[in-house]
Amino acid sequence: MAGMGKRMRPHTLTTPKPLIPVAGKPIVQRLVEDITKVCGQKVEEIAYIIGDFGKEAEDNLIKVAESLGAKGTIYYQKEALGTAHAIHCAKDSLTGPVVVAFADTLFRADFILDAEKDGIIWVQQIPDPRQFGVVKVNANNEITDFIEKPQEFISDLAIIGIYYFKDGDYLKSEIEYIIDNDIREKGEYQLTNVLENMKQKGTKFSPGKVDEWLDCGNKDATVYTNQRILENVKNKEQLKAGSATIINSEIIEPCFIGENVHIENSKIGPHVSIGSNTKVTDSVISNSIIQTNVKAASCNITNSMIGHFAELKGANGTYSISDYSTIQEN
Repeated sequence: MAGMGKRMRPHTLTTPKPLIPVAGKPIVQRLVEDITKVCGQKVEEIAYIIGDFGKEAEDNLIKVAESLGAKGTIYYQKEALGTAHAIHCAKDSLTGPVVVAFADTLFRADFILDAEKDGIIWVQQIPDPRQFGVVKVNANNEITDFIEKPQEFISDLAIIGIYYFKDGDYLKSEIEYIIDNDIREKGEYQLTNVLENMKQKGTKFSPGKVDEWLDCGNKDATVYTNQRILENVKNKEQLKAGSATIINSEIIEPCFIGENVHIENSKIGPHVSIGSNTKVTDSVISNSIIQTNVKAASCNITNSMIGHFAELKGANGTYSISDYSTIQEN
């Protein structure tokens, strides 16, 4: 999760993308909680490979790991040298069974991973795979090929960025092989080269299919992910903080309402997440993510992401604004 999140700007100018809250929780927290569920066994350690996020963010990441009964470890990728290089930054944690995940993707799945497999690459069937890495499988449901962004149809099974390796030490040695021999793709050390080498040496990779793949790569995708997460929360009462004040307002489910939120003379929802200490008055908000400590008055907004401590008055339409921004319309 060391990337700069350029497609999510302006929100990532102040908050690393994996720490942006969706439906009340940071993206990376939702991801590690979901992975922990499908592992089917105790997760001993959660290692984060990050950039310069600052001590507060690092402390929060450690707390997420500890809340799941795991040790939290921080590693740094100081130079963007590819996916394999990023994983190798956590080489001290690459031992035993390992799950590798890229932290801008979420998923829904109803299975427990088979820890006896050599490796599992999680995929999703999609209509247009040209912008993704894809896999081909044989009659035994084993992966035979890895293809990066095929422009002609080869397979519609897109790699979603979550992998299981039975032997982390073997993964580490194969990454070190391509780094030591300076085997690069477009100037970077890529995990797909490592996977191909492992396959050629006899490692059998199986596809792990998820029910739904949710991307958080840009504003529109993240707002949609917020919608799908809210829709799939079984107990909707868990989405409302007891300290919220709602006066003369309509809440159209599903919505997330954080602590100490004040909503007055407004219509909220569906598919709205409102962070703690936010005040909304005389407004209509739908299908949006409103972060913490926001003030919104006389607004009518949809399909929007509003950063922390932003202030809006008379805003009407679709917005993507950063922390501490101010919008005032007549």
